[in-house]
Amino acid sequence: MSKQLIYVHDPMCSWCFGFSKVYRLLTERLPDNVALIRLLGGLAPDTDEIMPESTRQMVRQNWRRIEEHIPGIEFNDDFWTKCQPRRATYPACRAVIAAREQGDEYDISMTRQIQKAYYQQARNPSDNETLIELAGEIGLDQERFSVHLVADHTQQRLLDEIAKARAIGVSGFPSLVLLNDDRLQTVLVNYTDVDAVLEEICCHLAPKK
Repeated sequence: MSKQLIYVHDPMCSWCFGFSKVYRLLTERLPDNVALIRLLGGLAPDTDEIMPESTRQMVRQNWRRIEEHIPGIEFNDDFWTKCQPRRATYPACRAVIAAREQGDEYDISMTRQIQKAYYQQARNPSDNETLIELAGEIGLDQERFSVHLVADHTQQRLLDEIAKARAIGVSGFPSLVLLNDDRLQTVLVNYTDVDAVLEEICCHLAPKK
């Protein structure tokens, strides 16, 4: 299909969580002639280092801004006392890819389960043990998932998706890019108004006079 809406995200990106409600509405109302493509952007690479206090404060301030900006979005601050946070989102990204191995529909369900665990249940999706638990909670074969989670080909697919996102000019998340025939057009992410997003998409799709 020559018309695609490319959504670039990271399951541990707090602003992606903030966009989740509008995103769901967008998927329900997207024009039938536009295919939705999901790409993982890879916010933070693997590390075993505990997140420094300055980074923790930055992330927590981000959470507060999102709560103030987007009605209905709440974060569970218990995460910061119950877990040992690391600035590593690649494990969660690989979990989404590993989930796809058991069906494309698990891309979204694993993403949502990671967000629920991280932001509402104070569980750490930077840990493979947590991700394997989440796989079982959404009905995946945990043994099969565990194999794919750490497989070399899963890491390579993640790197390929990151490269694709950068190739279309994406450096922040969430991002929406409309591929209209051969033209790439950035679509403004509106965190509270799906109609505004759809209107911009339709304007880009309208024939030029």
